[in-house]
Parts: sequence; C-alpha cells; structure tokens
Amino acid sequence: MKTFFRNIHLYLSLVSGLVIAAVCLTGGILVFEKELEQAWHSERYFVQPAATSALPLVRLQEAVKAYKADAKIAGVKVYADPTRTVEFSLAGGPEGGKKPEGNKATAGRSEEGRSRQREGTGAKGEKGKGGEGGRGPVVFVNPYTAAVTGELNYRETVFFTVMTLHRGMVGGPVGKLIVGVSTLMFLFIIGTGLVLWWPATRKAVKQRLKVKWSGGWKRLNHDLHIVLGFYSALFLFVFAFTGLAWSFEWFNKSIYAVTNSPMERPEPPVSVTPAVAAPTGALTPDAALSRARQLAPLAVSYALQLPKEPTGSIRVATLRPNAVYENATDEVFLDQYSGQVLRQQTYEQRNLGQRVRGMFKPVHTGAIFGWPSKIISLVVCVLGFTFPITGLILWLNRLKKERRKLRRVAMAA
Repeated sequence: MKTFFRNIHLYLSLVSGLVIAAVCLTGGILVFEKELEQAWHSERYFVQPAATSALPLVRLQEAVKAYKADAKIAGVKVYADPTRTVEFSLAGGPEGGKKPEGNKATAGRSEEGRSRQREGTGAKGEKGKGGEGGRGPVVFVNPYTAAVTGELNYRETVFFTVMTLHRGMVGGPVGKLIVGVSTLMFLFIIGTGLVLWWPATRKAVKQRLKVKWSGGWKRLNHDLHIVLGFYSALFLFVFAFTGLAWSFEWFNKSIYAVTNSPMERPEPPVSVTPAVAAPTGALTPDAALSRARQLAPLAVSYALQLPKEPTGSIRVATLRPNAVYENATDEVFLDQYSGQVLRQQTYEQRNLGQRVRGMFKPVHTGAIFGWPSKIISLVVCVLGFTFPITGLILWLNRLKKERRKLRRVAMAA
C-alpha cells in the first residue's frame, strides 16, 4: 500500500514541485509585507505628533488637490494613532502632479483598499471587481501640517510583482489555474507524505521526529525532508487549503453553501435628496468623521468611502481595538445630506459565510495571532520551498541505488 502512496506522492510532486516552491517562496516574502512597506517608507505612514490638534479634513483635501490638480477623492482613512498620516484614496485616472521632495514613493492605493482587494472582497459582495492594483492612487498627508508625505501605487511596488507571482505566476487566468491545480495537488502530496512518514514500529518514531545533524549529507537531506515535513505538514495544509479561495470561484461558493449563507451583500442604501438644496450642500468629510466618532469613539481607524452619485451614501468602516483581524470592521452607512444612519452592521452581524471567508486571509498569511503566527508562517513557507528540492534529491538518490542494485544482480547472473 505504501508503494501506491509513494507513487502518488512522487508523481504529483514532479508535476507541481516547481510551482509549489515558487508559491511558498513568494508567500514567505508577503508574510511581512505590511511591516516591510512601513519600514522602507516610514515617512509616508508616520509623523511626529504636534502639540496642536489635527487640521480639519477639508484643509488636508485642499493639500491633496494642490499636489494633484486632477485628483478625485474617493475615500479617506483616519487613524486614532496620533503618529499616523491621513490616507486619501483617489479614483483611478491620470497620475499627473508632482511628487514632494524627498518622497521615495510612487502612486497607489491605501492599505485597507489593497488588503480588501487581495482578499477578494468589496463593498457590495465578497467577490471584488478588478484585479490586483485596480484602484487609483493613495496620497498620504500629515494631519498637523497638511504636507503631502508620500504617494503609493501598488502596481508599481515590488510586492505587487511578488503577489502576481504568488497568485498566478504572472500568467493571467491560465497561471491562476495552474497555481490552483498545483495547490490541490499539494494537499494530496501533504496527505500522502504523512502516510509515508508514519513509522512501522515504536522504535522508528524517534528517528522520524529528530534530524540527525551528524549524519552524512544523504541522511541529512532525508531528515530535512521527512522530519521537517512532518512538523510543518499541518501548517502547510492550512495555508494551501485557504489559498484555494483565491484560485477557484467554486471554492468560494462552497464556503457560503456549507454555511448556508448568501454570497452577495445587499446594495448600499441611498440618501434622501432634499427637495430644497441645503445651504451647505452634502455632508463634509469632517462632519461624516465626527458622526463616525460619535458612533464608535474607541475605534482604531475610520475609513470613509465617499459617494459617487447624488443619491449615494457615505460608507464608514471602523476597526475596534480588539478586532479579530484587520478587516473585521464594523460598517455604517450615513445619509450624505443629513448624516442619519441608514444602515449599520457590526462584524458579529455579518453572516457566517462572510465571517468564515474573511478569516481566510489572516489565516493564510499567518496574521491571525500577530507576530508569533507570522514568524511561524515565514518559517513554514521557507520549509515549503525546500521540500521539492530535498524530495527531488531523495528520488534521484533512490534511482541511483536501484540502478546499482540492478547492475549487481546482472553481474551475479
């Protein structure tokens, strides 16, 4: 029976090994994407808090308009942390405008938008429209001086290239399918690997749980593949399983089917256009932010999505200090004229399918428990990159051994 599982393990590994190695390597790089991005461009994300209070958003908007004359502001994100800049998400379009002196950044979109699109979710439903980097740029502004501190375009970053490799080997829909099929194969590879690892006797258990560093290179290669493969199997299985959500639509649909939840979210509510235009017009971002702070005074961040139409509503996503993960936000829609709450939903009020699907990204990236789980994720991704290599060496050594055996039998005959 083990011969049967060994053949499955071998042939699936030979077919998908190169893709699996690339996916694990790129996945390891992306584990600390946020931390690396903020470390490399700290001036974009962080400022020195001033003794005075933050300037009104309208002043910051004027700075964005001065920086990029044709900018169309689609949203704004304000953090409770006084050291964070304010992020203005711009609608896609010409990227005119000059960059501030000392700015290392290029054009792009906000962390929240980038994270939400990579997770495959949007405001109207779980499946977002547009691919990676499909949003306009994001401009970062010092809330105390109104100075533009940077601009980000995800498509122009190294991480976007790494992400496209991770998701589809830069091969579009075909590459995405190849990665998805290889991921499915990887699940069977992990399962058959555990069957092959299972020791026949109690005495052999100790050998399968400990790397013999003092052995020859062949023994060391064997232990690196077998022993470390056992310790990382559960993590790799979870990472591969959750990764299927970005490869196959049927997998996403099955999440909602199993949880008996509707996949599509309801349309955003509409604002009631006043019969007589108000002297001040629609609600200002400052007024919307003030209203959001009244509703969620302890939130870590407030992300305002501004309406595109006269009947549209202002969507505000707030993140609690004890949120399960970064996108576990509470949501409220405000009438853009009166500020009245049109619809409100906490994270707990999302349907089960949305909550389960939302957990896939933090679990897949190892962000679910913060730094400890991220470090584990990085180590496991590095090991996943090595297993196709050590496995190939094991197979080649076995082939050589069998050939020598056949030669000895032939000589004896």
